[in-house]
Amino acid sequence: MAEIVEFRMGDVVRLRKPHPCGGYEWEVVRLGADIGLKCGACGHRVLLGRRTLEKRLKAFVSRGPELDAEQVRIALERD
Repeated sequence: MAEIVEFRMGDVVRLRKPHPCGGYEWEVVRLGADIGLKCGACGHRVLLGRRTLEKRLKAFVSRGPELDAEQVRIALERD
């Protein structure tokens, strides 16, 4: 079975194919069953299924901050 990729808010990822605007890098802006991404070049937002994103992922450009359980709880209460 394939290893599960851990995504964090604020991660910047490089995908295998470019966005139509020419950008390869995307920022993770939403986590869940679907992952929200924002294009680093034009700002367009998309939702991709976790498995789809794992298949299209080429590399992590930078990693977002690692949150502990208390920080996650506080972040969820704000939403």
